Amino acid sequence: MNFDSVFMATLAAVLLTLVAHVTARILARKLSWLPMVITALVLVLIFLFILQWDYDNYYSVAKPVFDHLLGYVTVLLAVPLAAMNFKGLPVKKLSLIVVFASAIGALLPMSLAYLFSLSHDTILAFATRSVTTPIGLSVADLINAPLALANLIIIVSGLIGGAVARFLFRGINDDRAKGLALGLAAHAFGTVEAWQISHTAGRYAAFGLAVNGIVTAIWVPIFISAMNI
Repeated sequence: MNFDSVFMATLAAVLLTLVAHVTARILARKLSWLPMVITALVLVLIFLFILQWDYDNYYSVAKPVFDHLLGYVTVLLAVPLAAMNFKGLPVKKLSLIVVFASAIGALLPMSLAYLFSLSHDTILAFATRSVTTPIGLSVADLINAPLALANLIIIVSGLIGGAVARFLFRGINDDRAKGLALGLAAHAFGTVEAWQISHTAGRYAAFGLAVNGIVTAIWVPIFISAMNI
């Protein structure tokens, strides 16, 4: 597929992505076990194949738009946070969970990368694994980790977390726990999946994503600098 202008190509890419998202959302409502993010990704690839549209061309025109929107979406997570009812919430315990998750989310993958004798840059990139893309890329820039690799690690970990969450949550009935776990472990992708579970799960996922991102963005650069990694 060829387009006469960059504008038309960008418009087509946005519409294609939007159709894939809406279709995946409808399917997720009918089939609750179906991860919406994975479904949307597969639909985009199917649409590109049907239209004979080269992925590199699609990516080159879609990426600037969605990179720009991603920052706004992250800020908009403050909306569900504002709607949360903190009355009776164990804030101290919840804060400890977030701090613990932030530390494990960075140190565990870095340790595994070190044990598998991966490169220094790869070890640094894994420090961003547990935070959403805009924050993760900012952290990667501060610690001099390769941005492309950090971006890949964040996306893949989010996709995996969002895909397996429904299966891991069997037998768990507390939507607050489900949402918080998704926000902490699978950041933006997990938050999308949490909203498919319930509004409560979505709010707690947004809380986990936002607070974990702030905490990680503060301590990881300081830790890397202090350890001279």
